[in-house]
Amino acid sequence: MKQPSVDSNNLSNTVAIPTDIQFLRLLQIHDSAFPIGTYTQSYGMETYIQEDGIRAKEELIAFCTTFLHQNLVYGDAILIQEAFGAAKDQDIERLLHLEELCGAIKLAKESRDASVNLGRQFIRTVAPLVQDAFFDEWKSRIGANEIKGHYAILYGIYCAVNDVDAHHTVLSYLFSSVNGLVQNAVRAVPFGQNTGVQAMHQLSEEVVTAVRIVANLKEEDISNNALGIELASMKHEYLFSRLFIS
Repeated sequence: MKQPSVDSNNLSNTVAIPTDIQFLRLLQIHDSAFPIGTYTQSYGMETYIQEDGIRAKEELIAFCTTFLHQNLVYGDAILIQEAFGAAKDQDIERLLHLEELCGAIKLAKESRDASVNLGRQFIRTVAPLVQDAFFDEWKSRIGANEIKGHYAILYGIYCAVNDVDAHHTVLSYLFSSVNGLVQNAVRAVPFGQNTGVQAMHQLSEEVVTAVRIVANLKEEDISNNALGIELASMKHEYLFSRLFIS
């Protein structure tokens, strides 16, 4: 089925097909062995698990669907889309604004810290692989502590300078984020691997729906409606025992 067109920051109104090398670049940065630490983050899910809120596949799917549509779609996904456009325009001031906004919309301290920690590890890992002056300037600002280095903003910049189109930039981020939660739930509940595979198979359809929604959103649509998950994230740092950092 042909994907809907994406009208973001006056980019092409058709969905481009990634070249082989662009596709492989995306696969590499989302490989489970890629060392940025996503396996250490649950974004409040561990609180739900310890309070017996996630014990069955259906409950895991419900949590991930809420996180996807109420948190990611109206938060990081819009920011990635906007950062992608700003990077294409080499608009540093716009990116600085988005960087501040990215931290402001994350209510829980652990969520903010996770965003920065993932971002800084991401740029340390990919910096030797990217030959781009604009990307290097953003890296220098992070190194000088002028900015924190939130992951969503860096992801948008990275994909822009590597000529990945906006649609697949958002799609890959959303899929990877949800898949990371599922894999962490498999370890934490624990679930069998087949349960995780089945859950992700169903959630893939939600990801496709989500990226279509994001394509029509702008900065003014940014919000955080996943209040239950945010509260769980706030409670997480006080759990007696934890597998995850957030």
